Amino acid sequence: MSGTGRRPTLKDIAADTGLSMAAVSYALRGLHGTPETRQRVQEAAERLGYQADPVARALASGRSGSIGVLCASLEDLWQQRLAAALGRELLAPDRNAWIIDSAGDAARQLELAQHLVDHRADAIVVIPIDPAAPGWAQIADQAPVIAIGDALPGAKAKSEVVFDNEAGVSTALRRLADAGHRTVAVLSPTLRSEIDRPAEEIAQRVAINHKLKIRIAQCPHDLAGATEVARSLLTSSPRPTGILALADSMAFGVYAASRELGLRIPEDLSLLGYDDQPMSQLLTPPLSTFHWPLDDLVSHVVDRVTSAVDTNRRVRRTTVVPTLIERGSVAASPT
Repeated sequence: MSGTGRRPTLKDIAADTGLSMAAVSYALRGLHGTPETRQRVQEAAERLGYQADPVARALASGRSGSIGVLCASLEDLWQQRLAAALGRELLAPDRNAWIIDSAGDAARQLELAQHLVDHRADAIVVIPIDPAAPGWAQIADQAPVIAIGDALPGAKAKSEVVFDNEAGVSTALRRLADAGHRTVAVLSPTLRSEIDRPAEEIAQRVAINHKLKIRIAQCPHDLAGATEVARSLLTSSPRPTGILALADSMAFGVYAASRELGLRIPEDLSLLGYDDQPMSQLLTPPLSTFHWPLDDLVSHVVDRVTSAVDTNRRVRRTTVVPTLIERGSVAASPT
């Protein structure tokens, strides 16, 4: 800190080193000057207690150092884990992550994406609620966008790390069909069917192939909301004998509703989750679910963020494939 108690500036470093302010600025950013000059400027900056103004640095470099991570809903435990992992991996000396919850509102998510653009986020990582929304094209034209889960069919995203829902949903419904189930429900965060590789559309198509009578029910991630939806399903006629929950957090509501109604899992009701939450192993019986390689997914996303920010290159789509983990919540149909 300078003797006057004010914040040291480039002018102070210039006076200390005998260099011009332009030369000091270039040296601090490593753009010009000999290694000796850059070292002399850096030593003077440290001695004087100089700290770069992040706003000024952003204006000068065109980068804010901030990456927006726009989640669909942080009520979803899997998205919480993903957001936490991305927040850790995106940390760097000149980079940080803004973790933002869209609370399941597709229109609000687009507003938040535009907010990130307006605040000069270097890139936007998004788990899209409505990937087919026209607004994504405008957002992707203004900032690099990396989509997770579903592709953005109408936008020029820098990259897409998509889930192989074809493999996951097909495997799940085939597992229930092979166990003799014919009346099956699918719990989904949305009822969309118009996007590229949607789990809901896949479920309807696979159900026809396996002669399943299928019902897709929109379900929230929170325990109370998921329990209410499951209770409604399990008191309807005909009652499903098998349920695929497209998030383990939804499956937890099925456990709660089944206990209230005196239904046993898997004797009266078979249940499959979709994202292998650690606590799913602690249920009685433990939940059969799908494991998605979170570490690989995070690595793919961080690589694509780095590529988008540093080189502005588009990177081809990567597809993440799940593995079914059998634990005991699926058995032969009771009918």
